[in-house]
Amino acid sequence: MAARSHSSFWAPVALFVLAASGHFSSAEDWSQFRGPNGSGTDSKADLPREWSATKNLRWKYELPGPGSSSPVIHGDRVYVTSYTGYGLPGEEGGDIQRLTRHVTCLDRDQGSLVWSQTVAGTLPEDPFQGYISEHGYASSTPVTDGERVFCFFGKAGVVAFDRDGKLLWQTLVGSESSIRRWGSGASLILYENLVIVNAAEESRSLRALDQSTGSEVWKVESEALELAYGTPGLVKLSESRTDLVMALPGEAWGIDPRTGEKRWHLDHDLTGTICPSVITNGQTIYIFGGFRSAGSLAIKIDPVDEAATPEILWTSRSSSYVATPVLFEDHLYWIDDRGQAFCINATTGDQIYRERVAEFEAGGRPVYASPVVAAGRIYVQCRWAGMLVLDARPEYELLARNQFNDDESDFNATPAIVNAQLFVRSNRSLYCIGKGQK
Repeated sequence: MAARSHSSFWAPVALFVLAASGHFSSAEDWSQFRGPNGSGTDSKADLPREWSATKNLRWKYELPGPGSSSPVIHGDRVYVTSYTGYGLPGEEGGDIQRLTRHVTCLDRDQGSLVWSQTVAGTLPEDPFQGYISEHGYASSTPVTDGERVFCFFGKAGVVAFDRDGKLLWQTLVGSESSIRRWGSGASLILYENLVIVNAAEESRSLRALDQSTGSEVWKVESEALELAYGTPGLVKLSESRTDLVMALPGEAWGIDPRTGEKRWHLDHDLTGTICPSVITNGQTIYIFGGFRSAGSLAIKIDPVDEAATPEILWTSRSSSYVATPVLFEDHLYWIDDRGQAFCINATTGDQIYRERVAEFEAGGRPVYASPVVAAGRIYVQCRWAGMLVLDARPEYELLARNQFNDDESDFNATPAIVNAQLFVRSNRSLYCIGKGQK
């Protein structure tokens, strides 16, 4: 058993030994939240700068229900999740026993339906109130290895389907709720033959499941995971060492992803909810979040001494509350939940700009989605004001604002980029945007 920290009880439980097996994705795949290695970037994609319902729209597909999860793409398949039956936007009350999740698989080129499956809700479920009414019951982005797609539905657990839509397994990961009762938002990641899930909301735990069977391989339990909503990141430090990095309120952990054993522990000053996912860049990790003590910091992992506490390179009061910033050419970019555009120097933490975005109407949190970068432009999906296209350089310049005027539903999901196409989802539809009309 690993050591106690000042605020958490660490209890990794390894259930059996893993056989080493690889997980490979094409450079053109966007198979997890924020794409390859969670970077949010595709430097080669030649995306259009402007689009509408009549310009550069390749296809549009009406989804069975709302959701804040992002689409993921592998090869010729697009996967996206939704929910129906209860807690629909604009509705009050309803029968929570009717809550149903949907997994939809579409042909990437045509936008036609390949298959659709449903997953029944598991009770008791958190009621549709507070922040759950902002994002709903399908907020975790799936992950795929091309042969299987893995989805996380909170108290209904992790579900795996094969490429043809056959249910392979379903594993429950807890039925608790945090003190906020905000519902799940963390997305799944893959490592070797594992599916790694942040089940902090459901059981104050991180877990690794066998991809083939759904069996639990290891579990880490800690009360410190309360209010840790982000997706963990993987940092490859050598041929023999990869660290699983998790940001929590007041802490950060480095974990052996094969066993769940803690390698290092860091205390930091960002307390309250930690929603953004960790951002990885070689040995450097960027952490954002917190509430009253919100801010950001950069840390450097020691690639030799596994137990060494990472070095804090800088701290800053600039922060993002929900969206995960994007790193591009040594600068970090994002728009916060108050409608302010930020750019900070990733080497020093110095703020380069902080601009009020005039395109936002007053009221509400205007951005939930994380920014993505393609070919020198930053694409920021707004909830109600369309998608902003910014110049990806350390000087604020709005290049375009694109909106589907006939879709007045929320756009909460982070876009996906594949093969010079941008995939955007709202609570109503999934859109494929690319140069030329189809």
